[in-house]
Amino acid sequence: MRGRQTLGDTALYKRVPSRDHLDDIQDRRQGLAKEGGNPSWKRSLRHVLVATISSFLFGYHLGVVNDTLESISIDLGFRGNTVAEGLVVSICLGGAFVGSIFSGSIADHFGRRRSFQLCALPMIIGASLSATTSDLTGMLLGRFLVGNGMGLGPSIAALYVAEVSPANVRGTFGSLPQIATCLGLMAAFSIGIPAKDTKDWWRVCFWVPVIPAALLAVLMELCAESPHWLSKKGRSVEAEAEFERLLGGLHVKSAIADLSKLERGDEADGVKFSELLYGSFVATILMDKLGRKLLLMGSFLGMAMSLTLQITAASSFVSHRISLYLSVGGVLLVVLTFALGAGPVPTLLLSEIFPNRIRAKAMALCLAVHWVINFFVGLLFLRLLEQLGPKLLYAIFATFCFIGFVFVKRNVLETKGKSLQEIELALLPS
Repeated sequence: MRGRQTLGDTALYKRVPSRDHLDDIQDRRQGLAKEGGNPSWKRSLRHVLVATISSFLFGYHLGVVNDTLESISIDLGFRGNTVAEGLVVSICLGGAFVGSIFSGSIADHFGRRRSFQLCALPMIIGASLSATTSDLTGMLLGRFLVGNGMGLGPSIAALYVAEVSPANVRGTFGSLPQIATCLGLMAAFSIGIPAKDTKDWWRVCFWVPVIPAALLAVLMELCAESPHWLSKKGRSVEAEAEFERLLGGLHVKSAIADLSKLERGDEADGVKFSELLYGSFVATILMDKLGRKLLLMGSFLGMAMSLTLQITAASSFVSHRISLYLSVGGVLLVVLTFALGAGPVPTLLLSEIFPNRIRAKAMALCLAVHWVINFFVGLLFLRLLEQLGPKLLYAIFATFCFIGFVFVKRNVLETKGKSLQEIELALLPS
């Protein structure tokens, strides 16, 4: 590193692509060489945007059966069979559970870039199979394969975004996958509108996501590998080169020093295994201003209060008109407050607090639990609503939200503005 610092811009030009070289010169002119200066967010943004294609696909495949299910059931001969219809909707969650279980091992073995490409593969095959099938079995198999990719995508995207983003914008960049998921849902709903009136339009809806999945696989070849993964694998020279590509030459030395310090800490102490789119945009703006902890606390408390409106709407002492306003307002506020914190923050926070050497596997375990709970909530909600009634059921949900608020307040570490190395050192046992 010392030798490269004394060579000047000409040596930098020979070592990195010309676009990155120009960014380096711009960084120098902006005064980022000063101690305490932040790396340019522009360098890592293009890598993060490619990674968020996986989140767009995640949202698209969640919503693609919303408008197309009726046409699919007619064409494939299972109309009126609620069990079959439910399987078409939910079997991708089973596939996502399987994918999430193996996501940590895949990310650690193949690296983050190759993992994205492996994530795209079942999405391409599964969507193509669903688009061309003539029976229910083919549809279910295609949806299951797509689910495998859906299970891989979120954990790898969270890992990759956290590991390639500068600390000062990691929260902002960490919200981009949530926005991409919302855009994927909106795209699925919009493209699916003609499905009820146009014959075989549902097949077009399943062909559409093949294009972004292929783009994800191809564009990942042009993206940087995670320096943290490379360092973990002992490929320090490549890690240094990727840090230079992502942060600029002026910040490589400090980044490598942080990694080295972290590795010494590991050896000494031994870390233990320890409205929707609008809300997501707001969370993107606030993540690095207010911090993760405050957004999570506000989100859980806001959802608890919103569910209280739902409980009031279900009470007998309010008029029908007021009940309608309270119910609709409560639903909108739940969605909005969820998107402000509980939606985008947990995956980012998990990717920040786990040690580098177990981060991928720990994320895989957490998201596998998420998919199991998500599956059972979707499976049992209507039955519980029928047996318990809305007041008691929403009261249970509100109680869990309040418990979440108390837990975050007492136990969650604020990670705003800290590098991954600083966070890990802060969590080392004393």
